[in-house]
Amino acid sequence: MTTTSSECRVVDFGSGNRLPEAEIHDSAKRSGRLLGVLMMLGSGLSTQVGASVGALGFPVLGPVGVVAVRQWVAAVVLVAVGRPNLRAINARQWRLVLGLAVVFAVMNLSLYTAIDRVGLGLAVTLEFLGPLAVALLGSRRLIDLVCALAVAPAVVLLTRPEATTDYAGIGLGLLAALCWACYILLNRRIGRELSGVQGVGAAAAVSGLAYVPIGVLMLLHHRPTPVAILYAVAAGVLSSAVPFLVDMLVLRRVPAQFFGVFMSINPVLAAVVGLVVLDQRLGPWEWFAIGVIVCVNAVALSAGRRRTSRAGSSRRVRPSSRRALPGLDPAVRKGVGDDGERWTSRAEE
Repeated sequence: MTTTSSECRVVDFGSGNRLPEAEIHDSAKRSGRLLGVLMMLGSGLSTQVGASVGALGFPVLGPVGVVAVRQWVAAVVLVAVGRPNLRAINARQWRLVLGLAVVFAVMNLSLYTAIDRVGLGLAVTLEFLGPLAVALLGSRRLIDLVCALAVAPAVVLLTRPEATTDYAGIGLGLLAALCWACYILLNRRIGRELSGVQGVGAAAAVSGLAYVPIGVLMLLHHRPTPVAILYAVAAGVLSSAVPFLVDMLVLRRVPAQFFGVFMSINPVLAAVVGLVVLDQRLGPWEWFAIGVIVCVNAVALSAGRRRTSRAGSSRRVRPSSRRALPGLDPAVRKGVGDDGERWTSRAEE
């Protein structure tokens, strides 16, 4: 039974327990937020565990073979979820899709090769410089300048240039960062052109097809074992399928801004998973540098979202502009913030 008054609504549970409806709503909201945080943590762990499991297949398949299998798994998942209408995509949109497909292919190959050379923690941390660079270069705020000045010595400390430094591995990690930055910019354009995740699904399909001849040649050359194939498939499932589906559910429970900031924990998760699964140990100074980069990511992303939110609230919005994303189910609006820009997800790689 529910009773009302001039102050608040009260819910009677039938046993003498009468609680304000607002309190029940707030409690449910807090529970949903906590569940969302736990799901984000699980998604991040799944991504990094998938990468580490894929690394276990490097001795047999090599990074290229593992990436090929992962791309195929990602293509199946993203096409099934995005359901792109390929015939309805025009020439201009196809150019964007093909560009994103190239980014997919190069980003994952450069990242996995970097993992093979410099370790999971360092490779993922270097890759996270991509979204950080997009956030910093797109702003002229003082806080972003401070972030840029803070991250530069942290990167030098993390890479520690010396005679034994694997410069090729570091370069590949930075190439992955560049690809992720390009992914952000391209995905924003595609998000305006195609509804839902059709563009991402189409790009994943093209990238998966491109890896068919490459993957077949690598698998024939490396004589794959069932265990190595299982490692590669597990990498695709854990680093693509699971995070993608979990992230769609998470964004029903947490704001897009909080989701983007929370992603900054991934380098820490990568370092921990690399230690536990691959026995890749980092020194105290490397942990410190990772911590600095994670904090700078969080500050830069948070400041950028607040600025965009204030700018959006100050503009008058025509009623027709509210239908910029027609027919999108909340479960499919993965990565779409209140300002229409798309958050990046590891599951979309």
